[in-house]
Formats: sequence, structure tokens, C-alpha cells
Amino acid sequence: MSKRDYYVILGVERDAAEAELKKAYRTLALQYHPDRNADDAQAEERFKELSEAYAVLSDPQKRRRYDQFGHAGLGGAAGGPGPDFGDLGGFGDVFNDLFGDIFGASGGRRRRGRGQRGADLRYNLELDLENVLDGLEANLEIPKMRSCETCTGSGARPGTKSETCGRCQGSGQLMFQQGFFRVNRPCDACEGAGELIRDRCRDCRGAGRVEGLQSLKVTIPIGVDDGTRLRLVGEGEAGISGGEPGDLYVVISVRSHTLFERDGTDLHCEVPVQFVQAALGAEIEVPTLEGKVQMQIPEGTQSGTILRLRGKGIPPCQPRADKDQLMRMRGELFVRIFVEIPTKLNERQRELLEEFAEASDTEVSPAAKGFLDKLRDLFD
Repeated sequence: MSKRDYYVILGVERDAAEAELKKAYRTLALQYHPDRNADDAQAEERFKELSEAYAVLSDPQKRRRYDQFGHAGLGGAAGGPGPDFGDLGGFGDVFNDLFGDIFGASGGRRRRGRGQRGADLRYNLELDLENVLDGLEANLEIPKMRSCETCTGSGARPGTKSETCGRCQGSGQLMFQQGFFRVNRPCDACEGAGELIRDRCRDCRGAGRVEGLQSLKVTIPIGVDDGTRLRLVGEGEAGISGGEPGDLYVVISVRSHTLFERDGTDLHCEVPVQFVQAALGAEIEVPTLEGKVQMQIPEGTQSGTILRLRGKGIPPCQPRADKDQLMRMRGELFVRIFVEIPTKLNERQRELLEEFAEASDTEVSPAAKGFLDKLRDLFD
């Protein structure tokens, strides 16, 4: 029986790019994979056919020979039974990259299970807004699994050594055949470690790790925002059987401020002023993260007016920049003026306001004039 054209098998044109080939193969291989089509001989044969086609077309040299001479140009390279993904060299690597996370295949390569990476940890750190302006060094106490100091993480009693597992020959993996497809699983004798500990450490009982607290000093950069994650490589839990440690993620939470609202690098606040100050203009005190400053409000300032103080906001979070540079990049402080109307007047104040009202009887403010004009246009 003659072989089908590889391009037809994958459903692509002869000038298909590598990415198109990979996409087509992945889609069809997932559809016809034996694990998803148990006891379906046709699906298994279709999967073998797809794998053979992709093994040739994904290799530039083989594809060139196939395009020029067809199947005859491959000799026996493409024949024989279904592919053994542990012995296909580069294609085995490609297959594992495509499907290793789905089917758990290791391609038949020896892979020691010993040295499992430690777990990553998360630490929630609350800061005040003032800390964001200046940055700080925080002292943390992290509860975690630490490497056992007695056995230095080996799990074996000091003076003794672990032994190579005889069942998996130290690979930590056992190979199982599923039809034509090989799957590696952790060794049940050594639990994937590849080694057996006969004489265990008394402190960690062979685990190589113990529970404990670690004191850690963390530099919080200037300008961090709520939700910022700082990654500390290697500061997570100790690895198992000598594996590398995990990472620690410090997640920043900025507390709400009583006066300021943050918007990126800008700050907003509301400042009350007396109506006399708003009418005549005045110099008022305005809060900032660094203390009070004087700000001039112009004559006739209306309630809701927003004034700006340049460079009184928050610096951007750029850990590699120096502090002076960041301070020059600070955002703005927007001050919203709120004009207070007195709720209780003494007799003299009332007399003066009544005199003011009589003197202002014919005067119309700009806002009132605009309102009256709209009102007139509406009803005329």
C-alpha cells in the first residue's frame, strides 16, 4: 500500500511555514492521540501517520529531500512501525515541547526525579502612603520549610550517604508502554528521588527540610503601587532532596490615606476655605506627604476649583533609577477647593452680610449670569 502525501496528511499547502506545520500537527495529534481514543485502531494508525509526516516536514533537510524525490528520497527513514519518541532525537524534543504538559511524556530521556524545587511563597506587606514616597527596608519573619542544617538537606544521617535506587537505577522514573507510546512515571520505590536513604537524619527524619522562621530584610523601592509584587529569588521554601529553593513574592498593599487619594503618580486632596478667603483671595496651608506648604488662592475662587502643586505627588516606581532622579519625576498634587458656608452667625456678622447683600443687589456673578442666560433661553 503506497504512502499518502505528507502535506495531505497534515492538511497544509506545500509552501506551509514551520509555524503552520506545527499548528496543524498539534491540532490533529490532539484529536487522534491514543490516550483520547482508547481501543480505536484507526485513530492510532492516524496518529502514527501524522507523527511520521511531521517528523519529516519539521526537519529542513528531510523536507527538502521529500519535496524533491517524494517518499523514495527518504529511504527507510520514514518507514517502519510507529515512531518511538524517545529515539527520534530532535523530533522527540519537539513532541515533548508540544505535548509534554498534556500527556506527561518525558520522551524516554533519563530524568532524575531527585532535586524537586521548593514551593514559592507569598507574603502580604502593608505600607503607608508615606512609605511609598521614601521607600524603606522592611524586616520580615517568614515561616517556611528550611534546609535541615544537621544533614545539609541530604536527609541522611551525618556520616552516611544515600544509595542509588535499584528499581529505577537512579533515574527516578519508570517507563510504561501504552500501545506504541511510552510514558515515564515517578518510581514508586524511591518516590522519584532516584536514591534511597537507609539511615535517616533524626532532625528532619529524612526529609532534608525542617519548619522554621527566617528573618529577612527586604528593600521596598520608591513609588510602589498597591498590588506590586516583589520577587525574591531563592527565598521560598527549601527544595526537596537537594533541589533548588522556591521564590518569595512580597505583595504590596498600600493603606488608604485620610487626606489623599492616589492616581498613579498623582495625588488628590480636598481643602476647605472660608468664603471670605475665596472671595478676597488668600494664602492658605495645604497638606503634602512631606508636611504643610503655603499656597495662594486667587480672588474669586469658586468651590470645586482645582489648583495644582507641581512635584508634590508620587515618584514612579523605577528600581534601577537613583532617588534624586525619581524625585524629579514626581507627579502632581491636585488641590480641590471646598468653600465653607458658616452655619451660625453672630449679630455683627449678619449685619455685615446684609449690608453686603444690599451692596451686591445689582451684581451678578459669572456663574449666576451663565445660569440665568440658559434659563432665559429655555423659557423664551
